[in-house]
Amino acid sequence: MSMDGKSLNVTEDLISKLKEIIPGAFTEDKINVEQLKHLLGESINTDSERYHLNWAGKNDAYKVLQETSKSTLNPDFKQSINWEETENIFIEGENLDALKILQKPYYGKIKMVYIDPPYNTGSDNFIYPDKFSESKEEYLQRINQKDEDGLLTREGLFRQNRKENGQFHSNWLSMMLPRLFLARNLLKDEGVIFVSIDDNEYSNLKLLLNEIFGEENFVSTLMWRRRKTQANLSKFISPVHDYILCYAKNIEKLEFNKLPYSDDFIKKTFNNPDNDPRGVYQTRPLAQPENSSNPSYELKLPNGRKITAKWSCSPDTFKKYVEEDRLYIPKGGEGMPRLKIFLSELDGLLPNTWLDDIATNEEGSKEVETIFGSNAFFTAPKPTNLIKHLLKLGSNSGDIILDFFAGSGSTAHAVLALNKQDGGNRKFICIQLPEPVEEKSIPHQKGYKSISSISIKRIQSVINSLNSSPKELFTNQHNEKVGFRVFRLENSNFKIWRTDNISNSEELKKQVELFKSSILPDSLDSNMLWELLLKSGIPLSSKISKWNKGEKTIYYSTSYKLAISFSEIDNTILDFLIQLKPSQFICLDKSFKNEDSKKTNIQLKLEDNGITFKTI
Repeated sequence: MSMDGKSLNVTEDLISKLKEIIPGAFTEDKINVEQLKHLLGESINTDSERYHLNWAGKNDAYKVLQETSKSTLNPDFKQSINWEETENIFIEGENLDALKILQKPYYGKIKMVYIDPPYNTGSDNFIYPDKFSESKEEYLQRINQKDEDGLLTREGLFRQNRKENGQFHSNWLSMMLPRLFLARNLLKDEGVIFVSIDDNEYSNLKLLLNEIFGEENFVSTLMWRRRKTQANLSKFISPVHDYILCYAKNIEKLEFNKLPYSDDFIKKTFNNPDNDPRGVYQTRPLAQPENSSNPSYELKLPNGRKITAKWSCSPDTFKKYVEEDRLYIPKGGEGMPRLKIFLSELDGLLPNTWLDDIATNEEGSKEVETIFGSNAFFTAPKPTNLIKHLLKLGSNSGDIILDFFAGSGSTAHAVLALNKQDGGNRKFICIQLPEPVEEKSIPHQKGYKSISSISIKRIQSVINSLNSSPKELFTNQHNEKVGFRVFRLENSNFKIWRTDNISNSEELKKQVELFKSSILPDSLDSNMLWELLLKSGIPLSSKISKWNKGEKTIYYSTSYKLAISFSEIDNTILDFLIQLKPSQFICLDKSFKNEDSKKTNIQLKLEDNGITFKTI
């Protein structure tokens, strides 16, 4: 069996799932819309005037989503820290292509997504890489246009989205749709997404998220006060907040945490006036107002008093409260009974929508300044305390957090900081374009030529600081060796078979000749290895063993029982594989030096031993 060089096809994956659920909706392997309508009855609305979100370019945005990626992620060992120990990932590259590559290895594995996308203000450098009028080949060429420093060129990828543009909102929605769709695929069923936004696109974003995640999976809109002071520059009202939209992958399965009580909140809300051995508590009234609909009856208190009132509990429940000594009666026993609610029995504070005391943009700027010596690197970097707040709500130890608009690296910083604080083992995957910084800017003067290089430096700085801290500061073993792996989005290391360029036998011969070796020139073994691992659905955090048998090398993933070799295949490797017993073995076609009989014999021997055999 041969492997192709493409990412998971989202459309084929959806069709496959639909075929499993409703096989009767398919005729000759194609969806039969009329039959689907019959099967689902009134559940399908084909009325063109139905309520829905639409814009110029929406169909093209779905086409962009359906295109497979022919790029890959190559490891950058030099920029990484503690490669072998870490499961944190940073990807430098265009996020749409990167998200497509992540579909197979991370489908349904991400617990929480947080993104801070371009707000589409009309004045910022809006990044809009998806040009729908061009061919896929033109698109691939453009997103890989790099200058001599390896940075994406502004001509290739970066353009402003001015309000004067007739498709101002449409462009932004077309950029967001495929990325949000792919992000949803990556979420666990119990997962959650948080998206920061301001007034410019809030209403459109909510409708888009309703379409992709479903209205029923809307959790809440949080309002974050991003500044304590106001600038009197607006014409009417000074904005001091941003929104954070929150959606579940599946609201019925969502795992959402409550917040721990602060010491200040406990002091203000809980006490223990009667020295109850169960500890501090708060109380709530059992008697209800006269105009309430609760039933009215007489209850007898432990001290013998009888009170007739409208109660929030039944007589049997009240009797149970008495038996468990859960009543607090103020005024020396002459007041109305109240129910004790002990702090030790509560699982936390229910979060609310108003985030006015978490952190501000000013704090985010100070965090950047602490690392780089200047706060001029980013206009409004998100403070880590804000993201830590969201992490506490939407994640637990061991979860993976994704941010595909990584920017200043605040999400990675927040994950590392919270792990140190609560002893967790959360892992991050952050994606950032190598967007070039302006030559006259302070970051450029300090030697940083791209936003991604700043992100990487910040993560390195935070990790080095953590690793130099005394071990007793850490609460579990996971934090003793902190690190991250850096990958870069680049062209595939393998040639892609092109049927669209073949119109006659002569062109076919050229293509066959070209494919005598499937490897592109200058492809490194490490790059080819990780490309094949990704295409096999193996995560970027996986540990890979390396065995040398003489001059031959075999790479092996113990967790996924996959073996890969780029060496010439002979009996030495064959015997080792039979002893190793992987589930699957991948090698190069050229490893058999055009000896088809040798390839067939080895394939048969491997399959006889239960080992799936693939070549590329």
